[in-house]
Order: sequence, then structure tokens, then C-alpha cells
Amino acid sequence: MTCKAIMATIAISLAAILPSSARNVSYKVVSPDGHLSANVVVGKTITYSVSRDEINLIDASDISMTLSDGIVFGENDKVRKTKKTSIDQLLPAIAYKKSEVHDNYNEITLIFKEFSLTFRAYDEGVAYRFRSLLKTDSKVIAEKAQFNFAKDWDAYIPYVKQNAKTLESQYCNSFENTYSIHALSQWNKERLAFLPIAVSAEGGMKVLITESDLMNYPGMFLYNEGDATTLSGRFAPYPKTVEQGGHNMLQGVVKEREEYLATCSAGESFPWRIIMVSTNDADLAVNDLVWKLGTPSDPTFDYSWVKPGKVAWDWWNAWNLYGVDFRAGINNDTYKYYIDFAQKHGIEYVILDEGWAVNKKADLMQVIPEIDLPMLCEYAKTHNVGLILWAGYYAFDRDMEKVCKHYSEMGVKGFKVDFMDRDDQYMVDFYRRAAQTASKYGLLIDFHGAYKPVGLNRTFPNVINYEGVHGLEQMKWSKPSVDQVTYDVTVPFIRMAAGPMDYTQGAMRNATKNNYYPVNSEAMSQGTRCHQLAEYVVFDSPLNMLCDSPSNYMAEVECTKFISDCPTVWDESVAVNGFLGRFITLARRSGDVWYVGSLNDWRARDLTLDLGFLGEGDWEMEIFRDGINADRAARDYKHETVTVPSDKKVKIHMAPGGGWTARITKK
Repeated sequence: MTCKAIMATIAISLAAILPSSARNVSYKVVSPDGHLSANVVVGKTITYSVSRDEINLIDASDISMTLSDGIVFGENDKVRKTKKTSIDQLLPAIAYKKSEVHDNYNEITLIFKEFSLTFRAYDEGVAYRFRSLLKTDSKVIAEKAQFNFAKDWDAYIPYVKQNAKTLESQYCNSFENTYSIHALSQWNKERLAFLPIAVSAEGGMKVLITESDLMNYPGMFLYNEGDATTLSGRFAPYPKTVEQGGHNMLQGVVKEREEYLATCSAGESFPWRIIMVSTNDADLAVNDLVWKLGTPSDPTFDYSWVKPGKVAWDWWNAWNLYGVDFRAGINNDTYKYYIDFAQKHGIEYVILDEGWAVNKKADLMQVIPEIDLPMLCEYAKTHNVGLILWAGYYAFDRDMEKVCKHYSEMGVKGFKVDFMDRDDQYMVDFYRRAAQTASKYGLLIDFHGAYKPVGLNRTFPNVINYEGVHGLEQMKWSKPSVDQVTYDVTVPFIRMAAGPMDYTQGAMRNATKNNYYPVNSEAMSQGTRCHQLAEYVVFDSPLNMLCDSPSNYMAEVECTKFISDCPTVWDESVAVNGFLGRFITLARRSGDVWYVGSLNDWRARDLTLDLGFLGEGDWEMEIFRDGINADRAARDYKHETVTVPSDKKVKIHMAPGGGWTARITKK
């Protein structure tokens, strides 16, 4: 026997006696259309990779979970059993951008001794999650979640905005910022980034990282540890010491954290890690993966009372009414005026934002003497308008059951809960408790000072909206250097892919790029009037604010009617066209009526819209388009009604920072 043959025999013999956990075994799951695949390799560690049509997007990336008792999910273990599943079904949706969602995927579950690992492949992305199979509770010390991109592509990164000296201190933040665009290797090592994050990959593809079914676990941040193309998950440890403080004493300020991330129950399922993949930018804006991967709502619970709609909002416009015979402010006369306005224009709700409860008491049972809430609730009821109350997080958390019961019985329809500014395990569980408690009393919840949506709006459809967006409120104080228009044509492809956004559009004071400046009490928007109108179609927002003063809206009858008539949830949503950071056009259907909205960046743009989705028949469009002088006077617009051409091709022009929108009905 030759030396080579002897060595080969030895190698085979060693392989035979080595434990199976030391050998690499591959498992593959492929999307229903065959284009997208995930490859999982189990050996000493567990790695996964993602490719589309043989193009590598995510190279081998380590994943694991370390528990306090020394158990590690994902190291030196072997697969005991596999389970494969294929699903193709239609799911009914409540208060969503579609009335039903197509759920189609292939799945493989790898079952180990102490845990399972599931990978799902959809046509629009891949997702994975761990599940504990332990019989006892445990603590998670660490999680490794790597995303090793195949090349040093450009990324769209929402860094934590707050001035924080350490990475750990950045776990407390508002989850609001514009996007920094640069190569993965140029990551700012002084900053964490919150989700979602998008990466421009090969051949125009986009890869978006986010998560879903976040129920009892800290949310994930991303950070580049040093490798040029590898992003790694970072997670806030559990808060050990929390003190009341922050904005008007309405926040829980973390003073000390534990050495673990989360406590978990026996059989706990952990969040889905999502890698969305798109070959067409606009498809990201109508992606449903986060919703589909959320826990379904309880089928025995009746959510028919959940009523989406629009909200007349007081705070952005600083209660600035004019032409009235009373002093405007946080008082009964002002809110009765808002209610009258809402009734006249078919607006479903009025919000009482910060100021109705006694300041710095963190006690929602203490109402300022200028406000008679029972009277206002009754007045609103007789006008077929619902009231929503703003609530600081700390005040809502400490008296949640009492507050919900009391105000529900009074006739209040929901709460806008603000200034959470964290996503550690305690805070994530607060979201669940708030949603569940509010649903018990028939109340809507709008989360502000909030992290991105994570599927909770599927689990509890009364979770009607989320902030976690660099919304129009920023224009009250932002310097002209802040480019909100470019953000507006970026955020639908990234943040909106996670779920609805309480962006709070509707400004009637509109400014060109050179004319914008911040005015806190009489704020303006960047971009044209039609840009603002189109946002009601493009942005997902089941509870959609009218941010400006009723006095301003009543002076703009045509625009106000379009806004008030525009639905906030839809039967169908279609991606018409788009290019991340430049422009986007979406079409939405409610019943037999279609709405189309286009948003533009700061460059004048001509587009041809293919309205083939309308189908057969003759159609008529009510159009709002940028006026010929909108590049100089941003409030300039043209309102007209035209017939849709027989070929369903419509040419549009948008001014710099412009927009175009239409309501389309069958003749």
C-alpha cells in the first residue's frame, strides 16, 4: 500500500470515529420561484449563506445563542431530525395595506437536542429563528447574528442619532434619523445603527435586514466589528436599575444593566431574523415579510371595532388657529373647534397631544383645569368623532390597567404612547402588554418614541401605527442642511418595509430647497404641496395625521377634500416604479377606487406611469400635479380631471421636491 493510500485510509477511519457534530453537513432551502436560496452548514458552528440566481449576497455567517447555564445553541451539536414544509395560502389582514396577503414559502427546520433552527425561503426574502426545546427557563447571555455581505457594497444606514459617548449608551435612542450612504467598510465605528438597513448589491439588487415577531426579547441593532463587509447584531442587556426621568419625567432612564440579554421560558421562540431581497426597488415598499412572520392574532378575539382613519392633530401646528373669537391653546374651546373641523371634513379622530395631563407628574389621572375630558368625549361622540389621548410611556406603564379602563369608559378611542426610546426586553414586553391591555378595553395604540414595527400589528391589530421614523415633526426645528425630501424618497424602500409609519404629513406651508427654514410654531415642509398630498398615498399609515392647523386646511378646500377622502388602509397595493433615494410611485386600491401617488427628489423629473393594473374599461382621474411655478413657489399646484388613455400610459412631470397624485374611478 502506498503512503498516499495509507494516509487516505487513516483519514477515512478518523472521520468514521469523529462525532458527527464535527462534520459539516449542509442543508438548503429554496424559494417557491426557485431564485432565492439559503444554505445552512452545521458543524462545530452553524453558518448560513444567501444567494439569488447563483449570485452570492450573504456569505457564510455565524449564528448562535449562548445561555447562562453554559448551553450554546449552535456549537458542537448535531441535527437529530429535519422537517420540511411548503405553504401557499391567502391570509386575511386587518388595518393593513392589503385586505389579504399571499403567504408562500418553503421551510426547513433543523431539530437538535436542546433547540431547533428554522429557515424559511420566500420569493421576496429569507428568514430564520431559533426555538428553545429546553424544559426549564433560562437566560440568554449573548446572541451571534452575522450578516457577512459578499462584497463591500454601499449601505443605507440609519445610525443612532443621539450624542452618546459609548456604544452601550446608544441603546437608549429615539430610532429617528436620516440615512448615511456609504460602503460597508466605511462604517462609523462610534455608532450603532437601528433596523431596517438596506444594502445595494450586485446587479441592482437590494438586501434589507430587519426582524419580526419581537415579543419577549431585545431588539437588534447592527454594528461593523472591524471586518469590511460583516455586520453583527448588538442587543441591549436587560435593565437592572431604571429611574423616572427624561422628557418631562415621562421616561424610564436606565442607570445599570444586567449581564444577560433576556430571560426566556421553556420552549421560547426567538425573533425572526429577516433578509429581504429585491430585484426591483419599488417592491420593497410593498413587502409583507414582517407582517407575515408576526404571530397571528387570536382568532377568537373580535377586532371588528378597530377603526383606521385620519386624525386632526394639534401639536405640529402649535394650536395655531386664527379667525376665531377665543384664545387658542390647550383648552376646551380649541378642541371643540378641532372636533367641529373633523366632523365637517369626515375626519375620524382628533388627538389631544402633550399638555392635557398635568406636566411632570407622570399621572394620567391628573387633568389640567382647562380641559373637561368627559365633556369633550361627549361632544366628540355627538359629532361622530373619536378622541385619542397622548400619553408618556412612564405614566402609561405604571397605571396601564386603570388608565385604559377609566378612559375607555369615558369614551376615549385610543392612546398615542410616547418616549419609550428603548428596545431592551423589558420595553419590548411593555409593547406587548400595552397592546394586549388596550385591546381588552377596545382602545387603539399608536406607538411614538418607538422602534420599528416588528409584526405586533398582526398579533394585535389595535396597534394601529408606529413612529420610528424621521417624520415631518423634524421640520419644526431642523436646519436647512437636513434633507427631508431625499429622506421621503428613501424611507418607503427601507423603514416602510417593516410596517406603517406615523410620519404626520399634510403641511400647507410648503417650501423649495432654498426657501425652507425652521419655524417651530408655524412649521413648513420641504418640497411642494403635491409632495405632501402624494404622501397620503405612498406612506403606509392606518392612523394618518393631518398635521397642519384647521384654519390652514379650511383655506385650502381642494387639498383638504383630497386628504379627507383618501383611505388609510387598502385592499391592494401595487409597486408602479421607483429608484431608492430618487423617486417612487405606488398605487393603492380601496373598493373600486384607485389612488396613485408619486414622490420626487430635488431633481425635476418626467415619468411614464403604467396604469395597466386598472384592467379593462374607461377610467377618469382627478389629478393634483405640481404647478408650472412650483420650483419657485412650492405651494403652486394644478387640480384637474382627465380621462385615462386607452393604453393606460400616463406621462407626469414633477418639480424639484415635487409630487403627483390621482384618484382614479371607473366611468
